[in-house]
Amino acid sequence: GPSTPTLHAFGHGHLDIAWLWPLAESERKIARTLSHQLSLIEEFPFHRFLQPQPHLYWMLKNDYPELFDRVKKAIAAGNILADGAVWVEPDTNMSGGEALIRQFLAGKRFYRDEFGIDSEVLWLPDVFGYSAALPQIMRGCGVKYFSSWKIFWNYHGGEDFPHHIFRWEGIDGSDVLVELVAAYGMGCSPDSTIRNWRDRQTRDARFDQRLHVFGLGDGGGGPTLGHIEFTRRQFDLEGCPKMKYSSLAESFAELETKGAPDVRFVGELYFQCHRGVLTSQAKTKLGNRRCEIALREAEMWCVAAAGIGRDFTFPLAEMTNAWRAVMLNQFHDILPGSSIKRVHDQAEAAYADVIATTRWVASTAIAALAKPDGGITVFNSLSWDRPVLVILPEDWPGAADSEGRPLPVQQADGERVFEVAAPSCGWATVRPADQTAADIGAGDVQADVDRLENELIRVEFDPAGRITSVVDKATGCEFAGGLCNELKMFKDTPSQFDAWDIDSMYELQPVDLDESAEVKVAAAGPLFATLQVRRKVHDSELSQEITLRRGSRRVDFHTVIDWRERHKLLKVGFETNVHANEAIHEIQFGHIARPNHRSRQFDADRYEVANHRWTALAEARRGAAVLNNCKYGVNVLGPCINLTLLRAPMGPDDLADRGRQEFTYAFYIWEGKSLADSGVVREGYNLNIPPTVADGAAGEGRMFAVDADNVIIEAAKLAADGSGDVIVRLYESMRTATRCELATTLPAAAAVETDMLENELAPLELAEGKVPLTFRPFEIKTVRLKM
Repeated sequence: GPSTPTLHAFGHGHLDIAWLWPLAESERKIARTLSHQLSLIEEFPFHRFLQPQPHLYWMLKNDYPELFDRVKKAIAAGNILADGAVWVEPDTNMSGGEALIRQFLAGKRFYRDEFGIDSEVLWLPDVFGYSAALPQIMRGCGVKYFSSWKIFWNYHGGEDFPHHIFRWEGIDGSDVLVELVAAYGMGCSPDSTIRNWRDRQTRDARFDQRLHVFGLGDGGGGPTLGHIEFTRRQFDLEGCPKMKYSSLAESFAELETKGAPDVRFVGELYFQCHRGVLTSQAKTKLGNRRCEIALREAEMWCVAAAGIGRDFTFPLAEMTNAWRAVMLNQFHDILPGSSIKRVHDQAEAAYADVIATTRWVASTAIAALAKPDGGITVFNSLSWDRPVLVILPEDWPGAADSEGRPLPVQQADGERVFEVAAPSCGWATVRPADQTAADIGAGDVQADVDRLENELIRVEFDPAGRITSVVDKATGCEFAGGLCNELKMFKDTPSQFDAWDIDSMYELQPVDLDESAEVKVAAAGPLFATLQVRRKVHDSELSQEITLRRGSRRVDFHTVIDWRERHKLLKVGFETNVHANEAIHEIQFGHIARPNHRSRQFDADRYEVANHRWTALAEARRGAAVLNNCKYGVNVLGPCINLTLLRAPMGPDDLADRGRQEFTYAFYIWEGKSLADSGVVREGYNLNIPPTVADGAAGEGRMFAVDADNVIIEAAKLAADGSGDVIVRLYESMRTATRCELATTLPAAAAVETDMLENELAPLELAEGKVPLTFRPFEIKTVRLKM
């Protein structure tokens, strides 16, 4: 009858690119899956099968070219549905913002070039939570629709997700249309189809349709003969929803004609399971962070080498392969640490190859800038000037900047280190000087076994290396509300999925730790002071270098640990005296606030959440933050920030995380400033992105600068079309509308605003190397400089 609802149905065989099998097996799985579906299509010409993830098509093209040609014909005929927009189905909590854009850039271009398809749907059925930065990234990449399933999965109680059709609004106000599915591999019996319709969350009478995604999955496979026989018997069966073979794109297009949904969901789609994936397999996560930074560095200095007009050719093939390796390993069972040992061993080997490639690319580009003449050049890819520490060459008595001024030098760990000011997105050449550190008055950073102190703050420690006091010297304000740098260990044996989960009961199972430690002063001088701490942490050995630099409010904790635990969870806590009702966590291209209390069930359920470079507590004019260089899991309860350092799951990899682990976290405070003026975003970048130092002289140069502290240059690259134009990606980082100027010394003839796929949108004013820009809160802008 006319009131019968319709299920938009298509087959699907969710294929984890790596999980309980290695990448090589996925190559065989995709061949078997698509061979089987082609045979079903021959027998049932109405059958339609969704195969997302361009990486799988790319593997098929390389390994099974004849099968790939058959698949292309089935795509052209509309039987195989190539959709999903991204290169792989990536984790979206930990992947960096630029990396997520590259997922869309690579995915959509593959679909366009190989199949003539413009994919407008983001399909992430099995991903473990969805960043609030996604709607803006989707919109900027020409993707209007989003579909998933995992958000409904909730096996330990909590608040059920209440909608399946809604508009999803991100941190900047961008929104996309969402239709969630009941599962990514349903059955097709009448019981399954009736239940799919009956269990819908959105009851708006306008929306008399729902997606029905059927077939066997996780290891591929897809629908069987039985699925198809059941579907064709329900095209118009009394008592059942009508079934219509459709696609994601067709279902969304029809849904959109029925009007905008009344429901608007704002912020992240938090997944109330699998919180442990933010920490499991720490070396994989370190490799991801390092490679994202290495790719950024290589692209930046390629822009410099090409833009100055030197003899330089961009190594497109090598950089494309490096990006593909990083994007592949952001798949939602690799970067989250939920695969077998072989998968993570291969990921770490791939990361090592990416680092080697990007170092070669960066050094080649830098060699076009810095000519050998006895000096060294320090390169800073960040969009602000900053002081950096550099190891002094052994045969130099001292160092001087480009104007001949001597630079302060300090002895530490058998090496001499100097400090130099590096210009934004630029470089500065340093030459040998006759003066030594004793000749230069540069202040002093003091250290005792229980104290680090510079001109701004005084930090006091107990015999275990824990902070007992952090005082702002100008105001006398105390920032420690209890112990900081307090290592906390818990028993961690999840009831369901070992590598995936951290159960809420972990807090009730603390592990006593020996608080004895060996503490000594490792360095003190004009530039920095360092304490070295050695101690046992249960069965593991830990060494820390705790460092405070001159002119800094940031204390760094460089940590090496021989991790020998099983089913243990290690956190480090910083109990502040900052009063706030929510904590602020950096995500891609911005930050979000989450409760630091458990007033209601959903607040309590967010007992482990994602951050990128920092998490902060802020009052109106003061605050404190914990920063990191490779950690993603954190929780904040009251005034205490607890960064999750390591786990020790036993499945599916029974050796996960054992052995040597190295990472750095930091504690940063500000006084008399709002969060917007705190500098915490810049400190996060400073901690993560060291300078690049090369032999040779390049003088002093500055490619880009921005005259607003809250606007960050996230990436600078050569345009993907090979035109030689330069792409600059910027974003507003502090949730406030901003007008600013992007200044460049590159010989650009014109400037154009583009979308994130580098398609031109509107011309921009360019006069005397300056481009005026206006940002809305958290807006991402992409600027093409025409060369």
